[in-house]
Amino acid sequence: MYLSRRFYIVFASVILIIAGGYLYAPLFWVGQWLVVALLVAVIADVALLYHKQGIRAERRCAERFSNGDDNSVHIRLESSYSFPVKIEVIDETPPVFQQRNISFRTRLPAGMSKTIRYHLCPTTRGVYEFGFIRVFAAHRLGLVLRRYTCGMPQNIKVYPSYLMLRQYELLAISNNLTELGIKRIRRIANHTEFEQIKGYVPGDDYRTINWQASARRHELMVNVFQDERSQQIYNVIDKGRVMQQAFRDMTLLDYAINASLVLSYVAIRKDDKAGLITFDEHFDSFVSASKQSGQMQTLQENLYAQTTTFGETDFSALCVHIEKHVTKRSLLVLYTNFAGMGSLHRQLPYLKRLNRRHYLLVVFFEDADLKNYIDTPPDHSTEAYYRHVIAEKFAFEQRLIAGTLKQYGIFALLTTPQNLSIDVINKYLEMKNRVLR
Repeated sequence: MYLSRRFYIVFASVILIIAGGYLYAPLFWVGQWLVVALLVAVIADVALLYHKQGIRAERRCAERFSNGDDNSVHIRLESSYSFPVKIEVIDETPPVFQQRNISFRTRLPAGMSKTIRYHLCPTTRGVYEFGFIRVFAAHRLGLVLRRYTCGMPQNIKVYPSYLMLRQYELLAISNNLTELGIKRIRRIANHTEFEQIKGYVPGDDYRTINWQASARRHELMVNVFQDERSQQIYNVIDKGRVMQQAFRDMTLLDYAINASLVLSYVAIRKDDKAGLITFDEHFDSFVSASKQSGQMQTLQENLYAQTTTFGETDFSALCVHIEKHVTKRSLLVLYTNFAGMGSLHRQLPYLKRLNRRHYLLVVFFEDADLKNYIDTPPDHSTEAYYRHVIAEKFAFEQRLIAGTLKQYGIFALLTTPQNLSIDVINKYLEMKNRVLR
C-alpha cells in the first residue's frame, strides 16, 4: 500500500487548519473532525482496493525484435473492480534502452479492459531482458494506491532487421520496389545457358537449330536455352575495429549485417544463391550459398550473434579460406571501411587476389556527419576555413579510394550507412544484368 500525493496534500491542509486554531479557536475543532474524516476515507479506500484481486496485466510482444526498427509492445489491462479506477502502469524495460519513463496513466472503467501500446527501437543485437509490469491502482478518492506486480520477466532476442525484409516482400509482391529507391535495370544482354535439345516446331528461332543433331535424327532439332540463374552471392562482412564507428546509435557492423540480410533475400528472389562469410583476425563463419527455403533463417541465426574483438582484420586469411571454400566464380560483396589511402594499400594485394577468381564488390562508408559539415558554410574565422579544408580532404580521399579500386578492375560502392541497403541492392541488380555471366 502506498499513500498518494493527494493524501499528503489533504493531510498538510488539515495540519494547517489545526495550527490555525491557535489564532482562531473554532478552527482547532474543525481540524479534529477533518482528521477523523481523513482517517475514515483512508480506511474506506483501502477496503475498496484490497477486498479482491482487481487488476491483471499482461505484456504481449514478438518473440524476437528487429534491430534498428520500431518494435511494438502491448500491455493488456483487465479490471474486475465494480468501480472505475485510475491506473499508472510502469513497464520494466531492458536496461540497455536507458529509459526510465515507460509510464502510462489511464482510467479503467468497471469490469473493462484496455490495451496500451508503445514502441522500442534496439540498436544492438543480443538478448534483452524485460522485468515485471508494475501497476498502481487508485479509487476515485485517490488517497491510497495499491501496487500490483504482473507479468513475468522475459528474454527477447534482437535479430538483424527482419522487419525491413517484410517491407521488401510486400512491395515485391505488388511490384512497387521502386518506392524504396530500387531502380529498374534494363537487360542489355542475353545471358543464357543450355538446357536441352528438342524437335523443331513452327515458331522456334531458326538460329537455335542444332545441325549436327538434325543430321543424326534426319529431322530439324533445336537447342533450348534458359536464362542463366543460380549465381552465387556471398556477403563478406569485416568485423574488425574499422566497422565499430557509430552512426545514429548503430555501428557500421550492424548496418552491414542488416544490408547483407536484405541483399540475400533479394538475391534468392532473383533465383540466385546467397551465402555468408564473416572474418576479423581470423576467418570466422561460413554459410554455403544456397536458395533453399530455410536459407534465410540460417543466415539470420548466423548474423544474430556476430560480435567483434576490435582487432585488426586479416585479409590474407580471408583469401586462403575463400579459395578453399568457394570454388565456383561468385559475386563477393565485401563490407569494410578504410581510414585512408594507407589502409587501402595494405589490403589492395588481397583485394586484387580475390578479384582475379571472383567478382568483387567492395562496399565502404562515407562519413555522413562529415558530409553534412562540409555542406554547411563556414563562418568567417580562419579556424573554420581550416576545418573545412581538412574535412574536404578526408572526403576527397574516400572518393580517391573508390577511384583506385576501379583502376584495378574492382567494383566499388561508397555510400552512407542510411542508404546502404538500397545502394547495395541497386549495385547488385546492375552487376547481375550487365556483368555477371
